[in-house]
Amino acid sequence: MRQAVYPGSFDPVSNGHLDIIRRAAKIFARLYVLVSVNPNKQYLFTAEERVDMLKAATADIANVVIEASEELVVSYAQKKGNASIIRGVRNTNDYQAEITLYQFNHTIDPEIETLVMFPSHNNLFVTSSAIKELALFGNDISPYVPKEISEFILHTIKHRLKKS
Repeated sequence: MRQAVYPGSFDPVSNGHLDIIRRAAKIFARLYVLVSVNPNKQYLFTAEERVDMLKAATADIANVVIEASEELVVSYAQKKGNASIIRGVRNTNDYQAEITLYQFNHTIDPEIETLVMFPSHNNLFVTSSAIKELALFGNDISPYVPKEISEFILHTIKHRLKKS
């Protein structure tokens, strides 16, 4: 069975993330969407909230499994067996970061392939940071986030990132 891991911080999940999830789920028999937890990074949403948002946004996709992990993505993929890693790349900055990460992962396990997917044109410039900033200043984020979780994201951002 072909399966893949699509890791990310998903802080918060965007339509760009969902676009890649839906497209990758058509290619692989099982797609693990991994909420990566990096202890050196500060998140606005807890890992549990990010998992819950992803579950709500992907409830209609039968072959998607949502999980969180603090381990290296390549280690997680090894445990799933025969899993490729999916990475989303929007621009040259993403590319440079991803090729470096690929080299490290390939050194750890050359059997795990990394596949790059580009966002659809309408999601090319969507970032979680921009979504947080828009919401903080009272702008509409509905074009950028899944409708199932839009209100939760907006409410959480407004209450956790109050303007000084």
